[in-house]
Amino acid sequence: MASATMTVRMDDSEKALILDYARAFGATASDFMRRTTLERIEDELDLKAWNEAKTEFDADPVIIPASKIAKKIMP
Repeated sequence: MASATMTVRMDDSEKALILDYARAFGATASDFMRRTTLERIEDELDLKAWNEAKTEFDADPVIIPASKIAKKIMP
């Protein structure tokens, strides 16, 4: 995997907090920031998908019992 560098500007107290937190969990600041940023993006995308599905369901609330779905999947 190719590696790229990104610079993030913050004040000293924010940097200290991030470094301390990452060290407490055995991670580098870079690994911690990458992981938490990607998790946040994933959470936002999941929430967007849920809101879209909820809007669609509210417009046409059809409920299919799990037993009926299972019959279609399992012969």
